[in-house]
Amino acid sequence: MSEPRGSAREPHGSGETALGAEIRSCRLCAERFAETQTAHAPRPVVWFRPPARILIAGQAPGLRVHRSGRPFDDPSGERLRDWLGIGAETFYDRERVAIVPMAFCFPGYNAKGSDLPPPAICGRTWHDRVMAELGAVRLTVLVGGHAHRYHLGTCKGVTEVVRGWRDHAPRTFPLPHPSWRNSAWLKRNPWFGDEVLPALRAAVKEVLDG
Repeated sequence: MSEPRGSAREPHGSGETALGAEIRSCRLCAERFAETQTAHAPRPVVWFRPPARILIAGQAPGLRVHRSGRPFDDPSGERLRDWLGIGAETFYDRERVAIVPMAFCFPGYNAKGSDLPPPAICGRTWHDRVMAELGAVRLTVLVGGHAHRYHLGTCKGVTEVVRGWRDHAPRTFPLPHPSWRNSAWLKRNPWFGDEVLPALRAAVKEVLDG
């Protein structure tokens, strides 16, 4: 697999913190990634800095994001921005929105072509430090089960956690992953679009306007 070249859209030299630069240089999983079906090198996708007001806590970059170096630069990102009620300009403004996945690198595919889970070593190494640097963000959006488990300390399934969104709102919103693979889930659970998304968009607007 050929490795991506640097992109002008990456945040080098645009206010990245020392911690962000340290994460970007991380190669802890080089051997692990070399043994995956994709046999790729690490490429941490770092997109956060204080004083962001909103934290998007995701899972891990996919292959397209690995190549572009820009988080949620794929159809999942388009759906997520629609859920939030904001455009790309706001979403990628690191003064307002921090995007911190549970693993900063694309984990690779297994032999069946499925996404591998975020390596736990990434979270253990970096996440407490990132959360401390970000400080008290005003709104946290948890995208997918891995983020639910880390930030909420829950062992419940995604549907149960998202259905209990009122227990965490208006400062935290647990969401399913916006992947196209979850389109069937969205059809089976219309309450998500009817109840959760209006409240989420209202909370996003209030934080950004404030």
